[in-house]
Amino acid sequence: MQAYAYLAAAIAAEVTGTTALKLSEGLTEPAPSVAVVAGYAGSFYLLGLVLEELPVGVVYATWAGAGVVATAAVGVVVFDEAMDVAGVVGMALVVAGVLLLNLVSDAYAPAY
Repeated sequence: MQAYAYLAAAIAAEVTGTTALKLSEGLTEPAPSVAVVAGYAGSFYLLGLVLEELPVGVVYATWAGAGVVATAAVGVVVFDEAMDVAGVVGMALVVAGVLLLNLVSDAYAPAY
């Protein structure tokens, strides 16, 4: 279970880094630029820990999928970006795919 906690933290760090990237104005603003580097470095460090316990397919699909959905949500809420029905359906499909991979598929069952 600790691996999934690290994975959640890696996702949060990546979303933070990506949000800071938007705020950095092309990496010209110092504080958000530092947050970009810290967010991505922290995310990759945590991913490294997760990969010691979970299969790379599950880890990457979960990290990328959840990161995409969370980052899009930040865009809508924080930056007032538009999201149409097709976007919502697409995000729902990403979530469904990650859930299927983690909860239903035996292809990436962790070896305990």
